[in-house]
Amino acid sequence: MENSNTPAHVAIILDGNGRWAKKQGKVRTFGHKNGAENVVDIAIHAKNRGVKYLTLYAFSTENWKRPASEVDYLMKLLIKFIDRKIDQLMAEDCKINILGDISKLPEATREAVNRALDRTKDNKSLFINIALNYGGRDEIVHAVKNIIADGINPEDIDEDFISSYLYTKGIPDPDLLIRPGGELRISNFLIYQIAYSELYFSDVLWPDFDEAELDKALLEYANRNRRYGAIS
Repeated sequence: MENSNTPAHVAIILDGNGRWAKKQGKVRTFGHKNGAENVVDIAIHAKNRGVKYLTLYAFSTENWKRPASEVDYLMKLLIKFIDRKIDQLMAEDCKINILGDISKLPEATREAVNRALDRTKDNKSLFINIALNYGGRDEIVHAVKNIIADGINPEDIDEDFISSYLYTKGIPDPDLLIRPGGELRISNFLIYQIAYSELYFSDVLWPDFDEAELDKALLEYANRNRRYGAIS
């Protein structure tokens, strides 16, 4: 399926875990566990289809508002995910990158994240960006503060310059943004970077969003005409 119309960068909002669990008659954490199990399969499939960058919205700045027990489970789930999947990611030559402020994560979770960053740092086949304690508006505020702190002349600031202060510095903007789960909104995700991204919404909940569903999204993308405001 890989061709010239394959997106270099795909971003996915991992939505629907809780509702998936409810449909199974289970607690929300059961959905998060199964959603995490889906991540590597989709990542490898994306790599095999020619995708170079995969950005996953895992935990937002707003998710801290959830019940403390659920947040605690998610933080521990991330540790288990890294410990169980890191060898597979290494075998697939996948590099992990983090978007967001991980300083607010529990120490054990932060240490696991740093282990993953260090171990995969030289891999090159697929760059997996995990948005963790991430919010699009928070990212822009963070960038503005750093620009001011660096004493940058306003005349030197343009769109590319701002991009260089975002968490995605050096990463091309997403070509395709996918949201499983049936919701039709962006939810504060990459709001600067997706100005001209193609959007694809699916009713399939994330734990059920398999390789075939990703292929549907990629095929839809391949059939679109991206004009960037021009006339084709």
